[in-house]
Amino acid sequence: MNFQLSQIPNRLQRPRVNGLTMVMDKGLSINEVENFLSISHPHVDIVKLGFGTSFVTPNLKEKIKVYQSFDIPVYFGGTLFEAFLIRNQFDDYLGICKEFVITHMEVSDGSINIPHAEKCGYIEKLTNYGTVLSEVGSKDATHIMPPYKWIELMDAELNAGAAYVIAEAREAGNVGIYRGTGEVREGLVQEILTKIPAEKILWEAPQKAQQLYFIELVGCNVNLGNIAPSEVLPLEAMRIGLRGDTFHLYLNKEN
Repeated sequence: MNFQLSQIPNRLQRPRVNGLTMVMDKGLSINEVENFLSISHPHVDIVKLGFGTSFVTPNLKEKIKVYQSFDIPVYFGGTLFEAFLIRNQFDDYLGICKEFVITHMEVSDGSINIPHAEKCGYIEKLTNYGTVLSEVGSKDATHIMPPYKWIELMDAELNAGAAYVIAEAREAGNVGIYRGTGEVREGLVQEILTKIPAEKILWEAPQKAQQLYFIELVGCNVNLGNIAPSEVLPLEAMRIGLRGDTFHLYLNKEN
């Protein structure tokens, strides 16, 4: 850090397995990626190429290599996985992961219905090729799951080999663990945390108020995802009490 300040919480440093910041890239150019990483790379743990953007991104291999040159893993959005799966092209999906040296894969069923045992089977298969993140929750705002079902699905997917379970919110943060207004479904989140370890959950939290909620609930090393590239530094400042929202959170407390 650039200055010495007391009463700053113990923020884990890269490479880390907890306190992750997952950035959602929805179409940055190669130059934009280079500029973004020139200042933000110490605070970025993993990058998701949102939904199916990787299919239409020019110079995709070169762009991924820029991220990899900073030791930042990249993975394809879960929607792309589902697009291959519904077309019976799972082996082709494996092939592109190998071709682009993708070591992290997302298994999701937010847009299609997959029997859960089958979904866990895909998780098990993909653990032979890399690190698996599995997403729980539907992109359909009318599909409301009770807390026990979230817990049941998350537990099964972790047992199948997922390194993390992602709590669905979409890029707007208005479904899944959130209401349509973006408000956190607090009872759901707190019940999930009674059974699933916080360090194993990646909470999609694109909105500042959502990020603040999880920092206050879990701590500065909570795993947060779907962060916009321009919000990485503001989020990092908020994590350690250097933004108005968390300014008093760590004062007069042990680090």
